[in-house]
Amino acid sequence: MTADERPLHLGFAETQTPFISASQSARVWTESWAEREMYCPACGADRLKAYPNNAPVADLFCAACDEDFELKSQKTRIGNKVMDGAWATMLERLASAANPSLLVMRYDRNQSAVSDLMVVPKHFFTPDLIEKRKPLAATARRAGWVGCNILIGRVPASGRIHIVRDSWPTPRESVLAKWQRTAFLRDQKASARGWLVETMAQIDALGRPDFTIDDAYGFAPALTRLYPDNQHVREKIRQQLQFLRDKGWLEFVGRGRYRLTEN
Repeated sequence: MTADERPLHLGFAETQTPFISASQSARVWTESWAEREMYCPACGADRLKAYPNNAPVADLFCAACDEDFELKSQKTRIGNKVMDGAWATMLERLASAANPSLLVMRYDRNQSAVSDLMVVPKHFFTPDLIEKRKPLAATARRAGWVGCNILIGRVPASGRIHIVRDSWPTPRESVLAKWQRTAFLRDQKASARGWLVETMAQIDALGRPDFTIDDAYGFAPALTRLYPDNQHVREKIRQQLQFLRDKGWLEFVGRGRYRLTEN
């Protein structure tokens, strides 16, 4: 932490709210905390600002770099899925430049504090990460409404950046470095970005930093299921590895061997 950098205080300032509903109270606490304490994980600016309530796209934004953020909060541990809003709206958002990055928070109600906080940069979002939920029953107030889940468990590890982990803040410079490490994805078209993100996730699934080109060819069945119209999957895999090497995400160590750079 630099001398002029604000420390990240994890406690909520609010202890009383006018709401009877626990979820409404938690929403006020968590959103107020994010506006008061949270820095921008994209550029490092000292504070995020809140959009007006019920803004259609995002909850928070950075005035310095114009990055938008959606905040999702929960009491339970962060798992592989995060519930989001309307499925059709989410797909429309993904197709536009207005799609926000995602902040996922776990809070401790008894301690009135943040326990975990991660950010998923928007350049990791592809349609394959959005799971359609069943329509609401005919007896529901919004009968037929279709929501979605964000499958954050499928996001590569380098796209799940921990800002707070087990009530311990990650150094800000580490968060910013991890964000910048994959910022090259933002310059790619949606189809190209999808291939890259899926290849990165497959490499993660190997569970080791070193792998061979033959290991990578083992991704072919999974990638063929995702991209059934592509008849040259092995060639496409080699292309992704070369691109990730050129961007510094991978290192080629010779004789068909690759190594992940620092994650």
